[in-house]
Amino acid sequence: MVTNIDGGTTSNVHPLKFSLWLIIISILMMFGAFTSAYIVRREEGNWLEFDLPGMFLVNTVIIVLSSVAMQWAYVAAKKNNLNMVKLMVGLTMVLGIAFLYGQLNAWGDLVANNVYFGGSESNPAGSFLYVLTGVHGFHLVTGLIFLLIVLISSLKFKVHSKNMLRIQLCTTYWHFLGALWLYLYFFLQVNH
Repeated sequence: MVTNIDGGTTSNVHPLKFSLWLIIISILMMFGAFTSAYIVRREEGNWLEFDLPGMFLVNTVIIVLSSVAMQWAYVAAKKNNLNMVKLMVGLTMVLGIAFLYGQLNAWGDLVANNVYFGGSESNPAGSFLYVLTGVHGFHLVTGLIFLLIVLISSLKFKVHSKNMLRIQLCTTYWHFLGALWLYLYFFLQVNH
């Protein structure tokens, strides 16, 4: 806390950190609304029961591993191990892309089992599943863009113990995306 001229206190939170937390809170509210709507709509009946794609479990492991790699990159940056930063941010990106590829395969499994999004052949159960996983996938793409920015910065030696903001924000967002997927996966397992 910093004392200002008027004798009051102000927070010394970096504006980008504050903005990131606002984004995270808004995403949480959106997914809270989606999952609430899912529960309410399911109780109304006409709900198609089907097995979740097995790829969801594989993707859960992938996203946890990516979060470990991201944390490793963050710790390496604090220790000025710049080669490890580059390696672990790159690995996080590869695992993030593998996650998205897995989601596309999971959607392919859904289509193969006649579970569609929208249209006359669809059921709300399938539509909700596509929305939940698709919107998470969109946010994961934004995370990959953020990772690419951090990777490029690390290649220019702009990520190190004296310049941690980029990697700190990226690590926070990436861990959030991983936690959000874990929530969605377990929510779908329990409520499907």
